[in-house]
Parts: sequence; C-alpha cells; structure tokens
Amino acid sequence: MLTLHTKIPHADTIDGELVLPYDSREKSRLRARLQSGEEVAVFTVRGTVLRDGDLLRGEDGRVVRISAAAEQVYRVSCNSARDLLRCAFHLGNRHTQAQIIDQADGQFLRIRFDSVLKDMLQGLGATVEEENAPFEPESGAYGGGHHHHGEQNLLAPIPLRQKIHRPSDPDQA
Repeated sequence: MLTLHTKIPHADTIDGELVLPYDSREKSRLRARLQSGEEVAVFTVRGTVLRDGDLLRGEDGRVVRISAAAEQVYRVSCNSARDLLRCAFHLGNRHTQAQIIDQADGQFLRIRFDSVLKDMLQGLGATVEEENAPFEPESGAYGGGHHHHGEQNLLAPIPLRQKIHRPSDPDQA
C-alpha cells in the first residue's frame, strides 16, 4: 500500500489523484483509494488540513494531488452584501465553518448541512439552497490562512504562552 506523508509545494509529475470530502481532508491518519483504485494510507502532521490541489509525496517518491470531493452543502445567499455579512457574523459567532465565495454569478457562503443553522439563516432573510459542491471553508484567523495563488498570510498566530488580560483579572503589578 502506498503511504503518503510529505506535503510538497510543486511537482513535475503527478502520479495519481485522491478525491476526498472535507471531513476526510481534516484527518491526519486516513486510509483511502486513489481514483485508479489503488489503496493508500495518508499520514500527515496533526492539525494539517489538505486543500484542493495540495500535493503529497509517498515513501516511494510518487506524487498524488488532493482534490476536494463534491458533497452535500448549503449555499447561503442574500439580497445585499450587508445581509450576507450579517449571516457570516452569526455563523462565526457559532464557530461554524464557512466558505466565502465571490464569483461572477454573485457572492455567497457555503456551509455544511445543519437544519438549525438553515432555520436561523432563513430567519435572517437569507436564501438557503442545497447543492452538491466541493467544500473549502476558511481556515480561521490563526489557522495558517487560506492561500490563493501566491497570496501571503498577513495574520500572525498567537504566541503559545501569550497572557490574555481580562478586566476581571486581579492586578499583578
């Protein structure tokens, strides 16, 4: 069985394709099948999220491209940018993973199926439609960023031992 373990930035030759839904691309240990049917084991550093187009090299030197599988999601759209921003705020307030889409046919959000969130969003005036599409949610402000074609990550991670001061903390002068 081919073991894929090293994420690489580019390759001259692609030897296979691994199509996975988002929940599988979040796992650091995974057994799956390439499009060719060959069984593979994926071992990545804990916390690694595989994105559409990422490349993994195996112990034998072969390179496999990761592709985001189409999956059942909700497409959330609104009549105005303000209303869509309001929906994004409420989703973020619930720590819901969301993908932000800005295409020629409009701006919208994509989220996982959740009937409670669907009801909330419709209550905010959003149109929520089921669709079958790849899901690539934002990685979060401190999750390493979501890069597109050479963009730089402008957000720095919080230092591991950073002290967070709260108004209710006793004064430690």
